[in-house]
Amino acid sequence: MSSPSRRLQTKPVITCLKTFLISYSLIFWFTGVILLAVGVWGKVSLEAYFSLVTQKSTNAPYVLIGTGAIIVIFGLFGCFATCRGSPWMLKLYAMFLTLVFLAELVAGISGFLFRHEIKAIIRTTFEDAVKNYNASSQNHEAVDNIQRNLKCCGVQNYTDWGDTDYFKEKGIPVSCCRNPNECTPDNLKDLSKAASEVYGEGCISLVTIVMESNLGIIAGISFGIAFFQLIGIFLACCLSRYITNNQYEMV
Repeated sequence: MSSPSRRLQTKPVITCLKTFLISYSLIFWFTGVILLAVGVWGKVSLEAYFSLVTQKSTNAPYVLIGTGAIIVIFGLFGCFATCRGSPWMLKLYAMFLTLVFLAELVAGISGFLFRHEIKAIIRTTFEDAVKNYNASSQNHEAVDNIQRNLKCCGVQNYTDWGDTDYFKEKGIPVSCCRNPNECTPDNLKDLSKAASEVYGEGCISLVTIVMESNLGIIAGISFGIAFFQLIGIFLACCLSRYITNNQYEMV
C-alpha cells in the first residue's frame, strides 16, 4: 500500500489528469458531432459527384456518419471512465482511441495515394454518362445536377453533346441552358445557335476542382481528429497508470 504522504502528493496529479482527460473527452465528443455533420453534408452536397464514380449512392457519407456516432458514444464513455477512475475502463478507452487513430490514418493515406486514380475514374465515368445520356439513363439526373449547379455543359465544352444519340434526337439537354425559359428546342438542336444560350465551360475540370476541394476539407478534418486522439491516448494511459501504481481509489 502507498503511504499517506505519497497519496497526498499523488492526489493533485490525478485530479489534474482527470480534469484534462474530461476536457479532452468532451472535445472528442464534439469532434464526433462534427463528423456527423460532415457526413450529412457530404451526403447532401456531394452525392451527385460520388454517384458518377460508384454508379450508385456512395457509402462514404454513411461511414463518416457511423464513425461520428461511435465517437460520440465513446466520448461519453471516456467522461464516465475518467469520473469513475477505473483503470480497465481507461485502458479500454485508450485502446479505442488507438484503433480509431490507425483506421483514420490508413484511410487518409489511402485516399491521398489514390487521388489520381479517383480523378481518372471520374473523367471516364462522366464521359460515358454524357455519351449514353437519355431520359431513362441511370446517370442522367447526376449529369443534369452537375451542369445546373456548376453552370457548365458537356465534358470539355457544350460541343461534346454533338456526338451523342440524345443530341440527334432532342439536342443539348436543358440543364445546359443559362436561362431555361429562353432555350428553344430548335436552338438546342443546332450547335451554332446554342452557343449563346448554353454554358460554354466544360464540366470535367469543375467537377475535379469541387471534388478535390471538398475531399481536402474532409481529409483535413479526419487527419486533425486522428492526431488529436494521440493526446487522449497519452492522458488515458497516464491516468490509468497513476491510479494502478498508487492504488488510488476515487471517491
